[in-house]
Amino acid sequence: MTIRVALAAAGAFMLVATHPATAQKKYEPGVTDTEVKIGQTMPYSGPASAYGTQGRIEEAYYEMINAKGGVNGRKIKTISLDDAYSPPKTVEQTRRLVEQDEVLAIIGTIGTPTNSAIQKYLNQKKVPQLFISTGAAKWDDPKNFPWTTALYPPYQMEGMIFAKYLLKNKPNAKLGVFSQNDDAGKDYVKGLKDGLGEKAKTMIVKEVTYEVSEPTVDSQIVALKASGADTLFTMATPKFGAQAIRKVHELGWKPLNFVVSVSSSIKGVMEPAGNEASTGVLTALAFKGPTDPTWDGAPDMKEFKEFIAKWYPRGDIADGSNVTGYISAYMTVKIIEMCGDDLTRENLLKQATNLNKVVAPLLLPGISISTRPDRYAPYTQMQVAKFDGKTWVPEGEVFNTDSEK
Repeated sequence: MTIRVALAAAGAFMLVATHPATAQKKYEPGVTDTEVKIGQTMPYSGPASAYGTQGRIEEAYYEMINAKGGVNGRKIKTISLDDAYSPPKTVEQTRRLVEQDEVLAIIGTIGTPTNSAIQKYLNQKKVPQLFISTGAAKWDDPKNFPWTTALYPPYQMEGMIFAKYLLKNKPNAKLGVFSQNDDAGKDYVKGLKDGLGEKAKTMIVKEVTYEVSEPTVDSQIVALKASGADTLFTMATPKFGAQAIRKVHELGWKPLNFVVSVSSSIKGVMEPAGNEASTGVLTALAFKGPTDPTWDGAPDMKEFKEFIAKWYPRGDIADGSNVTGYISAYMTVKIIEMCGDDLTRENLLKQATNLNKVVAPLLLPGISISTRPDRYAPYTQMQVAKFDGKTWVPEGEVFNTDSEK
């Protein structure tokens, strides 16, 4: 019996020795047996403060997950700091998160200029800059910036979708283009022109831009109306999107007005602009509208509304930024879960860039999230919709720009 016990013990030792990975845990900054620490900056103040709710709902989502035991037994600790949508402040706060708070990753930071300011720093440090809330083309650059990924429909794709819509529904439009003077605005306009092709030269009658530091954009809208345009492409953040819609209405101008998705929030844009002024405005969507009765019976919508009521009661379900934040938090939890006990920065990036048709909650039917190591853009599909004074009503089929459908 003694010999048998000894042999069994030796066999068990050999089993453990030859499979050390089964018990091995790989951790990097921000990770312990009980916690995963992540960070972000948000515009809780400043010209883009309407987006701030996105950070708050993400915090609430992690609180819910933690109350259920966390992810693989670890609680998520998120540190969300105000950057006032000011790139220098974003740099300052991000350096604090990485060098003092020692977070595992920066996840969900909002804005093209703000993320641009920290992209090189984070990539040099090999700190994941994941699921950032901006659709600029520059984020899909795995060769030069492998540590940066986005979780927002690409701006160029959205511009292209409106172009296709115009060519089909209003091919002789006299188009005015109004955009923010930054990378985001340029991406939207590039997609629009690429989609129009040769017709861009004859269809576009005037282009104007604005700076985020300007108090109003009234003069730009007046200039666009004076150009004789009967169609308007509005690329603006919520504050200026609402101003533009309202000014168009005040002028008695009735162009076909397409407002990009970053300014499609009912609570943040349509209501401030006025329902009468907003009625008839077009946009492109990837997400279900919580105020759209079409989705009242959908399980994911029921869960979202229950979550808002319990975990984020100050949040407004009509605010599209809350939907964006909810999906971002869901995807963050998913990739942390996929990492298992290999919670290194490299593995977190690997999971975020190998997503295969993930149907996250609140995505419109036919839309999913996919990434590849050679293509970080998460979305290739969007739905054109029209505001009817209360909610967004889909028009036509989902548009897909992916050549690998």
